Amino acid sequence: MMKVTAERDRCIGAGLCTLHAPSVFDQEDDGMVVVLNETPTGADADDARKVADHLCPGKAVRITGG
Repeated sequence: MMKVTAERDRCIGAGLCTLHAPSVFDQEDDGMVVVLNETPTGADADDARKVADHLCPGKAVRITGG
């Protein structure tokens, strides 16, 4: 099973995660990433993987498993 985590200390607040995977990620008032769904499936999992692999400029999003 896939698990999504985010390292807030690496986050630069660009918001690409929330733009491309809004059911998985959100941003706090300070702009830093928050994981809403640690175990997405289907299209949400694909979107989260795309964020982690290519879109997050701070490389703050991590995917483990699945």
